Amino acid sequence: MTTSFQSIKGMHDILPADIGYWQWLEQQARTLFASYSYQEIRIPVLEKTALFKRTIGEATDVVEKEMYSFEDRGGDLLSLRPEGTAGVVRALLQHGMLHGPGQRLWYQGPMFRRERPQRGRTRQFHQIGAEVVGLPGPDVDVELLALTKRLWQRLGITGLRLEVNTLGSAEERKAYRGRLVEYLADRHSELDDDSVRRLDRNPLRILDSKNPELAQLLADAPKLIDFLGPDSRDYFDRFTGYLTALEIDYQINPRLVRGLDYYSHTVFEWVSDDLGAQGTVCAGGRYDGLIELLGGKPFPGTGFAMGLERLVELIKLSGSRNTEPPHAYLVLVGEGSSRAGLHLAEQLRESLPGLRLLVNAGGGSFKAQFKRADKSGAEIALVIGEDELKQETISVKPLTGEQREQLNLGAGKLVQWLADKLNV
Repeated sequence: MTTSFQSIKGMHDILPADIGYWQWLEQQARTLFASYSYQEIRIPVLEKTALFKRTIGEATDVVEKEMYSFEDRGGDLLSLRPEGTAGVVRALLQHGMLHGPGQRLWYQGPMFRRERPQRGRTRQFHQIGAEVVGLPGPDVDVELLALTKRLWQRLGITGLRLEVNTLGSAEERKAYRGRLVEYLADRHSELDDDSVRRLDRNPLRILDSKNPELAQLLADAPKLIDFLGPDSRDYFDRFTGYLTALEIDYQINPRLVRGLDYYSHTVFEWVSDDLGAQGTVCAGGRYDGLIELLGGKPFPGTGFAMGLERLVELIKLSGSRNTEPPHAYLVLVGEGSSRAGLHLAEQLRESLPGLRLLVNAGGGSFKAQFKRADKSGAEIALVIGEDELKQETISVKPLTGEQREQLNLGAGKLVQWLADKLNV
């Protein structure tokens, strides 16, 4: 009896045809973070469930119904991480890193949420994120947005819209929350089931509803910005002033509240109209109260996370990049050619670390192997047959372009020829 295994719903394989997009995206991000002097941190996939309840908020959708949690053999309640910020802050506290002029950090890896799978939303998804702690001003908030804008340029992604808002301080948000609940409670019959559920526990999330039937009701709702004091207004004015100075276009979205409880003051999202309902590709904001919430001293923080699945989809739509083909395909035909060819391949890889070389395996005629070479997308074929073995040479045959002249070179001259021809 055979069993046909399938991947778990909402958790997908990333196949070789797509890996090139992922690797290129990750490399562009890594290089860009280095240019801004951000250091990488790697955190566990598993954390204590209490960490996320404390930081994200027990009344949030993430904690209430989306986390993968279980009790381990020791009786501890653990969860697969649904986001990265809480784990990074926990690591900074645990290792005594909250000191000095500030920390600029970045991370990448899989996150897990038990959501309804749909386009742009999976149960295992991947993020690259950045966290800056110890720096209080709006200037570093804008640095994060300048960094992300530069990444979109490098990736060839266009058409992203930056939406920003301010959530003010915890006290201002509390006052606003009371007024919002009063407004919504008076219109209880007009709310959908999700909004009714959120009304008592997390009413600000109702503002982010995608239900078009609530659009007018929410448009007429009280605005958080009307509850801000002078300090919060000044912070937001300085923030938008920096954006203007750096020529970063933005729109103020008063309904942008983010889904996690730890945010304060600046929040933002980069949004695409090319991905349907799940159009947010990067989001974040300031979380000045988070570290104190976890038992540390008051310490400012800000950051963002971007979804790699959605960015890869946008890269594909832009036509920017695919898997890089090999530079050369090594054709091996005849007695002894495989042994000589494998030896030559290792010599070439040693001498030319940037060379992408695909070696024929499994035999085959000249015709069959050249078909494989053409299909691989390689620029040239390197051939070792019986004649080349006798002469201790390698035949070089271009596979692209109009120049089809075949050369016969010794191994030493071949290395220099490949370096000059392929710039590797």
